Formats: sequence, C-alpha cells, structure tokens
Amino acid sequence: MVHDTVPPPAVDPPPTRPQARGALARGQAALHTKPLLGPLIVLLLASLFFSVWVGSRFSDPLNISLIVQQVQIIGMVGIAQTLIVLTAGIDLSVGAITVLGSVVMGKLAVDHGLPVPLALLLGVLIGGVCGGLNGVLVTRFRIPPFIATLGTLSVFSALTLFYSRSETIRAQDVPSLLSWPGRSINVLGTDVTYSSLMMIGCFAAVAYLLRGTAWGAHLHAVGDNREGARLSGIRTGRVLLSVYAVAGLICGLAAWFLIGRIGSVSPQAGENLNLQSITAVVIGGTSLFGGRGHVLGTLLGSLIVGVFSSGLALSGVDALWQVFTVGVLVIVAVAADQWIRKVAA
Repeated sequence: MVHDTVPPPAVDPPPTRPQARGALARGQAALHTKPLLGPLIVLLLASLFFSVWVGSRFSDPLNISLIVQQVQIIGMVGIAQTLIVLTAGIDLSVGAITVLGSVVMGKLAVDHGLPVPLALLLGVLIGGVCGGLNGVLVTRFRIPPFIATLGTLSVFSALTLFYSRSETIRAQDVPSLLSWPGRSINVLGTDVTYSSLMMIGCFAAVAYLLRGTAWGAHLHAVGDNREGARLSGIRTGRVLLSVYAVAGLICGLAAWFLIGRIGSVSPQAGENLNLQSITAVVIGGTSLFGGRGHVLGTLLGSLIVGVFSSGLALSGVDALWQVFTVGVLVIVAVAADQWIRKVAA
C-alpha cells in the first residue's frame, strides 16, 4: 500500500528588517533631494560637541565672530569654486586670481597713484579677465578644466610675483578704502567685520541667481548632462564662459576682502586658498560630478572647517591633527556623495 507523502511546510526566510532598510533609504533620498541637510546636521553636531567638550570658550560670541572672520575668504573663494564644480569642472587657480587681484589693487593705488576706487574696480575686473581666460581655454580650446586651471595657476602666480616684485605693501601704507572690509561693527554685543556681512550677502545673491534665474537653471543643466543641455537648445559654451568669468569677478571681490583681513598687500597671501575652497565645496555637499549641490552648502562647509579648527585649537590639539581631521572630513564627504548618488542611479 502506497501512502501519499505530505510535503514539509514551507519555512519562511528570516526577517531582513525592512523597517531599518526603509528608514535608511528614506534618509538617503532626503539627502539627495535636500543637499543642504547633510552639512547642516554636521555643523550642528560639531558645534554641540565642541560646546560640551571645550565649554563656554567655544560658544563665546567673540569666538563665534572669530570663526566667521577666519572663513570669510575661504567662503568667498568657495562661491567661485562652487559655480565651477556645479558645471562638473574644477578651478585650481581661484586662489592665485584672488592674490593677483589684491596685488593689482594695492600697487595701482599705492605705487602708481591711481584713485583708490578706480584701483579697487580694476583689481576686481582683473579677476573677471582671469576667469574669462580660463573659460576660453575650456570652451574654445577644449582643454579639460583641471589642466587649463593648473596651467593658469602657474601663470597667475608668476604674474603676481613679477608685478609685485615679491614685495609686501605695509599696513600703514594701505589706503583706508582697501582695508575697510576688515573694520568691524558691534552686532549683539560682538564685533562683526564688514567683509563677513558682505560675504553672507554674496552667498544670498548667488543662491538667488542659481535658483531663481534662467542662467542658474542652464548652469545646473550643463553640469548634470552637457550633451543633453546642448541638444535642448542651451548654448553650453556661452554658459560655461560666463560661469568662469563670474567666478573670476567673485575672486576679485575676495581680493578686496583679503586685504581687509590681513591689513596689508602680500603676494604670499592665500597660498592654500585653492585646496581650502575645494574642501569647503566638497564638505558642503556639492557633487564633484556636477549638477547637484547648493552654494549655501559651501557656506556651511566653510563654517564646518572653521568650527573644527577652532574647537580642536581650543582643546589643545596639535595643528598637525587639525589638518588630519580636515582631510578625514573631505574623504567622508566624498564617500557620502557617492552613496547619495546611488539614489539617482
């Protein structure tokens, strides 16, 4: 007699914690759609950590004011760098343009006797010319941005040393208008420099241009998919050229702030501005692959670097490890960007 065999009951696979996976996916999607969210969380957590670890010395209004003053030049140059990175490029000459602009302002006003407002204007315009040259190399000669700006970095640095004769204009010789951005006013019981306020205004203005104008929409389109933007009717070459020129003008304005910050005109100033600006942009959540990011994220990235530098310095941490920490932040930021980009893949 043959008995029918009853198949064993099916065994359900072990649970895979769908709730945890769902929360992780939602967080990944939120960071992708809101690029400011990540750097804002990092800034708040870092500020809270150092406020607890260091104490009232960190959260003192005077120290907060010093942090803003320390990052104002990085922030301004970071705006220019952000515009370039959003187009999927990179500019290694922004620091050299800034220093060249400051030397032009100082030499024209002090050594050549030009009216200070005219010298100031010409220094800013020199920045625009240098940025426009970068744009021509990228758009007309089809040179990759990294190579083009690596070359102009050397060119602009050499011109700075040649024109200045490697001489520094002393603080007592600098006209008051050129040093004016370094002056301060009292805001809520602490001193705030004019350049700090102007930097915040520049961030707000560029944020509006990127989000509220056709130029900003075209810029993002070129960075996201240049060929697709061209096929849709956008003059990609003209957009790129304008982006590099505007970035140069912003560096020219940063040159004025640099004079106000250090009080003198030195061809040796701003040696690390290139790397610092890229650091602020990356930590601020702007993708190095272009098309995704926000200029206000660069402001947050600059402040994050300032918060870590100030907090570690007040804690007595050696400067070597401060640099190490910033390097780790950059690596983590790029890794996070790669993870966030998987949402769009």
